[in-house]
Amino acid sequence: MPTTPATATHSSSNGSAEAIMLELVDESGTTIGTAEKLSAHQAPGRLHRAFSVFLFDERGRLLLQRRALGKYHSPGVWSNTCCGHPYPGEAPFAAAARRTYEELGISPSLMAAAGTVRYNHPDPASGLVEQEFNHLYVGLAQDAPEPDPEEVGETVFVTAEELAERHAEGPFSAWFMTVLDAARPAIRELTGPSAGW
Repeated sequence: MPTTPATATHSSSNGSAEAIMLELVDESGTTIGTAEKLSAHQAPGRLHRAFSVFLFDERGRLLLQRRALGKYHSPGVWSNTCCGHPYPGEAPFAAAARRTYEELGISPSLMAAAGTVRYNHPDPASGLVEQEFNHLYVGLAQDAPEPDPEEVGETVFVTAEELAERHAEGPFSAWFMTVLDAARPAIRELTGPSAGW
């Protein structure tokens, strides 16, 4: 995994990982505190800040990732290009760009805010809960992904029609359709009407 200034501050000098902290927010998205990542996802879940990225190629195809099998939350399922959580005090846009690079080895082009969505999605397989205030971003992927295998098992670019077929076959992350539907207006603006999003 590439080390960035943000990731470097979250590992200790002896090489052991420190607890990853998330920003807790109220219903309007105002920061009200912090919580350790796993505890924030344990039922019933604590509302926290998150982000979701949707990147498209020049043909208007969406870059999907299959989450690595070793991930503790939603392993092996398909999801949007990248999703995650800003560190406390980190701007969601900066976090989205950072994690897209860390997970996929690409820097998004023309990435723009696409609104926010609030949801509560339990994951039946793990018992964890996604209680999130999610900042959405859309942009272009102009380089081929080079995924970090600890984060991403597989990637694929899909048309809107191909996504519908894949989604019917599953499995997808519990939050995928919620964030996709919320981002659709910005996706249509980015990709144009002919892409079918």
